Formats: sequence, C-alpha cells, structure tokens
Amino acid sequence: MQSVGSAWLMVSLGASPLYVALTQTASTLPFFLFALPAGAIGDIADRRRLILYTESWMVGVAVVLAITTLTGVITPWLLLGLTFALSAGDAMETPTWRAVLPELVSKDDLAAASALNGIEFNLARAVGPALAGALIAAAGVGAAFLVNVVSFLGVIVVVARWKRPVRPRTTPAETLEGATIAAIRYVRNAPVARAVMLRAGVVMFGASALFALLPTVARAISPSAIAYGLLLGAFGAGAILGAIVMQRARARWSNEPVVSVAIAILGASTAAIAGIHALPLLLVVMAIAGGAWITFISLANALVQTLAPDWVRARVLSIFMLITQGGLAGGSVVWGAIGSRVSVGAALLLSGLVTIATIALGLVARLPDQVADVSPWNHWPMPAILRNRAPGPDEGPVLVSIEYHVAPARTRELLDAIQRYGPIRRRDGASYWGVFRDLEQPDRYVESFLVASWGEHLRQHERLTRADGAIEQEVRRYVQDDPIVRHLIYAEPEDQRP
Repeated sequence: MQSVGSAWLMVSLGASPLYVALTQTASTLPFFLFALPAGAIGDIADRRRLILYTESWMVGVAVVLAITTLTGVITPWLLLGLTFALSAGDAMETPTWRAVLPELVSKDDLAAASALNGIEFNLARAVGPALAGALIAAAGVGAAFLVNVVSFLGVIVVVARWKRPVRPRTTPAETLEGATIAAIRYVRNAPVARAVMLRAGVVMFGASALFALLPTVARAISPSAIAYGLLLGAFGAGAILGAIVMQRARARWSNEPVVSVAIAILGASTAAIAGIHALPLLLVVMAIAGGAWITFISLANALVQTLAPDWVRARVLSIFMLITQGGLAGGSVVWGAIGSRVSVGAALLLSGLVTIATIALGLVARLPDQVADVSPWNHWPMPAILRNRAPGPDEGPVLVSIEYHVAPARTRELLDAIQRYGPIRRRDGASYWGVFRDLEQPDRYVESFLVASWGEHLRQHERLTRADGAIEQEVRRYVQDDPIVRHLIYAEPEDQRP
C-alpha cells in the first residue's frame, strides 16, 4: 500500500515520467548503498535488536510522510527524500530479516517455511495494492500512508517478544570493516554464487521498466488509483500462481531451463505492455509477468541462501541485494529517461528485448542444480600454544604452513587435488595462498597461506564446511603421513619475549 501511494502521489503531483521512475530509484538505491554494511552488521550484531532499531526508524519516517501528505506540504523532491529514508531502514534490516529464518524453524522445515514466506509476501502484494487503490480513491493517499504507520506496530511487538537464544562466542568478534572485507572476499572466491548474482543483477536491470513506468501506464488508462492498484494486485496474484507452477516445473526440469523460460516470459510481457491500452488485457499480462518474475527471483534467492554458510549468510544476501537492487535502481533511471525523451512505449519495448537477451548469460553463468553442503565442519584442531606465547587477536599477519609427504608416483594427483584448496583458503580469510616443493626432499610439499591476523585465522577454523571435508579426504589419499601444520606470526623487531 505504501508503494502504491508513493507512486500514485508522484503522478498526482504532475511529475514527469522521469520523476515517477525516480520513485522506484529512491526505493531501491538504499539497498545498493547500504547493503554491505547492513549484511556485516547482521552477522556480527544482535539480530533481534537490529530489527527493532530499523523498525523504529521506519515508523518515524512513515509518520512524517503521512503528516506532510495530509497537510498538503509534500513536494516531488520531499517525497523522493522520505521514500529514500524509509527504504534505507528497510535496506539495513532486510539481510538480517532473511538470515534469521534458519533460527526460527528447524532445518527440516526450512524449505517449507521459505515457500510459505513467499506465498505470504505475494498474497500481500496481490491484496495490498488493490486495497490501496480503493482507499486512495475514497480517502486520499495520506490514508494509505497512515495504514502503513499502524502496520509496523505488529511487527515491533512480535520481534520484541522473540526470545533469541544467545550463542556463546568461541572466536574474537569481527569489526564492521573486517566483516565487510570478509564478505567481499568470500563472494570473490565463490564462483557459483557470483554466477547467480550476475544473472540476477542483469535481469533486474532489464526488467526494471515494468515497475518504474507502470504508474504512468496506469494513469494513461484511468485517472483513478484503483486501476494502478488492480494492476499490481494482478502481478501479485500471478506471483502466487507462479510459485505453485514453479515447484512442479522444478520437479521435471533443472534450474537453468526453468529460469530461461521465466526470463523470456517476463521480457515478452514487458514488451507487450507497450502496445496494450485496455485494462482487462493489461491485468492478464501483469498476472503472467508476476508468475515469471517470482519464478526467477525466488530461485535466485533460494540458491544464494543455500550457497552461503551461516557465518556469512547475511553478508552474502546483502551483496545479492546490492546487485539486484542496484540493477533495479540503475535500470529505473535509464528507462525513465528514455520514457521522457522518446516515449513510455519505446522504453517498455526496449526493456523487454533487453530482458530476453539476458538468457544468453546462461552460456557463461549457468545456474547450479546441486548445491554443496555448507554446514559447519570444524575438523581442524585448534593450535596448541603455550599460554605465555599466545598472540592477541589483532596480532599478525599469520603464516600457516602444512607439510605433506607424498610418494613420487602420486605427486601429480596430489597437486591436482590440493589446487582446490586455493579458493577455500582465500574464501575463508587468506590473503595469499600457494604450494611449494622441497628441492632437497622430493617427497615433501608445503602448502602455505597468509592471514591478516591471529583472530582471523581462528575464525578460519569455524568457516570450513562439509563440502570442504571431501577435498581434504581426497588429499589424504595421496600423502604418506599426517600433514604437519605450523603457525608463524609476524615478529616485531622489539619482540623480546623468551
């Protein structure tokens, strides 16, 4: 209802298509700007408290928006600023909100809970816009904004009553800067996650015209906000049906063909809207677009959730949001500018063609069907260090070496297997990684990697996954004895400890 009210208010103020499209930009740009710090905070801070803070912020902004609208002092620029501020709170909250789901239900119920959450969200998307259109027609946009203010109260009460269990910390706490760097490093060394994010960001950019220019399309058909609400309601209803159809499609086909068909339908629907001027037909096309949209975005979101381990899940989700919302924000500006300079129909047609063309990315960034097990596998023993020699968490850098003894006949097999360690070590904290052979002992190979601090290395012990365990088992097949692990920390010149 809030989204419908903002977009319709901008149109009612007589703003150009560019300003209308900027409403979408103001809603999505905060996700691009604040996603990384929001994800880092969501992984290192108390998630319950963070949600309460952001909900309180959004209530305050929503109250200001409702008052300025009801008193008639709202302007296009003020509307954009308040929309941005409201979305900023949402951007700070969303990575944490998504990451708490595994804390609320058991692992066996996680898939069902995710599906239920998607149905609930899209049911609200189907009903909310239609209610907003009726309420705006009867009582004005300010009334819809007041309903949004009240809606926050229930969320705040539920989260305040949530008794989140406190988990004891076994490693030094991460800083905001360190957690952010760790997120970027993780994604850079996770090629499958990068492929999913690339596909999502490009598709969002191409298809953003559907949302950015829809208020202008609705205004051209009917001067009443009811038509706009019905179009968004049809989109949400189609998304609910699409979620049901998607489950059946995934049971028969792999992710890539399902996603490609969904993208093609989404692009074709966007292009078709450019030439449709009858509300009944537009409702049908919007419902089809909603089904295609939810099929793509839910599959991409589910893949990102399952590809990221718990310690970095909020941060990976924040990067996913950064890319997708950045694509929506940038695309809204581009298609809005084209709509202002050429025509809205031309912008929608070009947007649809670009969306369809993104299917070609499947050749270089194919979506996976099987996802590795990223549950924790804390197999490494903690280093045994004398108490008076134990370094502080900020001391470093730390050089870790692992010595392998291998029979000459198995050398090539060992080197092929050990190369798979490289992305894992870098993903979990190493700034450098390499394998070296001993010139004096032909059977001796040493793997070494450099970590920024002792605390970061301790965190590496908790970041290994069960999928990493399969690589270690393969490496062990080619060595003669147990590997010898050594930890060396940078020696300061004034370090005179015995």
